[in-house]
Amino acid sequence: VDTTSVSMDEKSMSSPNSGQFKYSLLDANQEIPKDYIIWSLLSLIYSNPCLGLAAVIHSVKARDSKMVGDIEGARSYGSTARRLNIIATVFFCFVVFITIIFLLIHKQSLPEHAVNSTISAKQLI
Repeated sequence: VDTTSVSMDEKSMSSPNSGQFKYSLLDANQEIPKDYIIWSLLSLIYSNPCLGLAAVIHSVKARDSKMVGDIEGARSYGSTARRLNIIATVFFCFVVFITIIFLLIHKQSLPEHAVNSTISAKQLI
């Protein structure tokens, strides 16, 4: 990021639009970093609250850094939020996979009458 500072002399300071100002030239090829806030919120709610909370914090910091103009800081925080979200998503998929395997094995080990039986109102009376 190329920033240049231009200052005006004191005589022109009386006008409302004068004074010291900064402008920055952004490279057209430079990509705006992502903050992954939606993914972080979903990780917080559905996946792993600990990793999700850390991802939300880094996502908010990435968004704040982007608003201030700190592109490198936003990229760093966004990258960390992305890594935390990937870990939380992989962990969630692993838990779902193990749960499905456990339920399939558990269902096969049950006796046949326990799997197919239903209790009707007549049987309860």
